[in-house]
Amino acid sequence: MSTKDCILVVDDNPESLRFLVDTLEAQGISVLIARSGEATLELLKEALPDLILMDAVMPGISGLETTRTIKRNTATAHIPVIFMTGLNEPEHVVAAFGTGGVDYVRKPVVIDELLARIRVHLANARQSYRSRLALGLAGRSLVALGGDAAVIWCTPQAESLFTRLEPDWTADGGRMPLALERLAHQLLAEQAVPQASRSIEIDGMAIALAVLEADRPGETLIRVTEAREDGKIAALQKHHGLTRREAEVLLWVSYGKTNRTISEILGISPRTVNKHLEQVFRKLGVETRAAATAMAVRYLAD
Repeated sequence: MSTKDCILVVDDNPESLRFLVDTLEAQGISVLIARSGEATLELLKEALPDLILMDAVMPGISGLETTRTIKRNTATAHIPVIFMTGLNEPEHVVAAFGTGGVDYVRKPVVIDELLARIRVHLANARQSYRSRLALGLAGRSLVALGGDAAVIWCTPQAESLFTRLEPDWTADGGRMPLALERLAHQLLAEQAVPQASRSIEIDGMAIALAVLEADRPGETLIRVTEAREDGKIAALQKHHGLTRREAEVLLWVSYGKTNRTISEILGISPRTVNKHLEQVFRKLGVETRAAATAMAVRYLAD
């Protein structure tokens, strides 16, 4: 384990707490401590450990409920939680994993076993962090959603876009911006459909959400893109003599969108989209959607 690793130990028993702190510090690990669920949540507002050792049963907010709260917060959801419990019944183990914990050890703790489990989960957490950082550095705007459309994590690009849509939005809230919540729920309901996507126009911003492969069980990865259209629309109008609405339809056609999707984005009926498309074909001197798309793509690439 790295000397830079930091572990938060949560236990209401002073003797157990002291024993764990001494053991971990002897391994060169920085240790934070909390003696209750309430204290844990307050501490996490100020510091983010690499891993949490959580006593499952405590007075007040239990370790299980504390972990549920941790996992609902996008700022802390990535932190692996290992439970320490004297409860051995299967239902207690199932309940621990159901909160989002990654592992559990039985009390009295066997130190060699605990250290081995900590090493594994710290390594996994570092790998997960590197993967998500790489996605962010690659410029991909991605958000991972839970089954209720709660935000589990998102890349910096997605976070920047969300705050432009909703200035008061923060990742800590664990939710999508209000303007995108309906689309997110629709996508989760349709995620069995390959490359399911939804689009919407908000204050002149055209936003598209598309389902990618699930990152892990209970987590759906969504690509979020913004089409900056004004300049392209103006260019298509000028070059092809189209009205603005015709240019908008052509641009979305060139992105491979169906008439129904375009109607959702522009707030018009699919029939009206088709009528505009007929005028686009006439003005461009083409007869097919593919030919119109090729002309638009070729011109915008110049």
